Amino acid sequence: MNTQMIAAVLYGKENLQIEAVSVPKLEKGDVLVRVQAALTCGTDVKVFRRGYHARMIVPPALFGHELAGDIVAMGSEVKGFHVGQRVVAANSAPCMQCFFCKRGNENLCDDLLFNNGAYAEYIRIPARIVERNMYEIPAHVTYQDAALIEPLACVMRGLDETSISPGDTLTVIGLGPIGLMFVRLAKAYSARVIAIGRRKTQLSRALEMGADEVLISGETEATARKVRDLTGGRGSDVAIEAVGQPEAWETAVKLLRRGGTVNFFGGCPNDSRISLDTSLLHYSEITCKASFHHTPAHIRKALEFVSRGVITARDFVNRVEPLANLLEVMRHLMSHNGHMKTAIIP
Repeated sequence: MNTQMIAAVLYGKENLQIEAVSVPKLEKGDVLVRVQAALTCGTDVKVFRRGYHARMIVPPALFGHELAGDIVAMGSEVKGFHVGQRVVAANSAPCMQCFFCKRGNENLCDDLLFNNGAYAEYIRIPARIVERNMYEIPAHVTYQDAALIEPLACVMRGLDETSISPGDTLTVIGLGPIGLMFVRLAKAYSARVIAIGRRKTQLSRALEMGADEVLISGETEATARKVRDLTGGRGSDVAIEAVGQPEAWETAVKLLRRGGTVNFFGGCPNDSRISLDTSLLHYSEITCKASFHHTPAHIRKALEFVSRGVITARDFVNRVEPLANLLEVMRHLMSHNGHMKTAIIP
């Protein structure tokens, strides 16, 4: 095998180079995967725009984290896998020893190991991820389908955190790929879904995903009034903010019924602040939650849902591009907020 490969390297704010780098060397428990599909992600677009991610990536660094591919080499101590096997690997693995891991909050692990480098011909999967968060792809599942499990696992955890029940009304603000995953999964959980987006194309996609009602986003009070009109005057049982803007966080709270739950899922820019009506929170007993990342259990659950065909790439991926075009793809996604995913084929 060649000692060099083509990969995307992030050097800083909107500074992304496609260049030849060394094929990663393996330690005893590592696996080398030839990437067959890497999917773009809203987080990657934010990292490209900002030039870094506080927890996931510090430039210069290899880039990308949603992938599926084939094992081409393994360390001497790897067990349970073999060369040639089709696999999907999560982008992190917890330590399982710290305060948070022992309490079932592996996503908050003190030593959460992140892995980047999906936009490349090959990627090294570190031993901890091999052991705790890498899985064989079922024969009937495509590489692009399998690569969806990382964002899907995050969405699944977000729904679990809201304790959604069959028959609940769930309102989603923001209809990019993540928001649409919430729509599709909420319907799989037998909820009624109100989808709020900025463009008619987004609303059409939401209806295709199963949304019961769709609304064009507007001024906060007007949007809240429309949601109340659709829910017998009460408001939504659950509201999901999938935009990542302070204004949308504030709007989400006002969509709820008394006793409702909001999940601030979208990550806002650093140092963001919001203002909440304390009387509303107190006297209406509003529950405010936020969800970050995923756990190994949610990764396994996401793979199960993909294997069953509940979520497929054809619903979320609308472009296929070679690795050489990644910079153009990132610029396009940055200027078309809410655009669907692109599959990068190295």
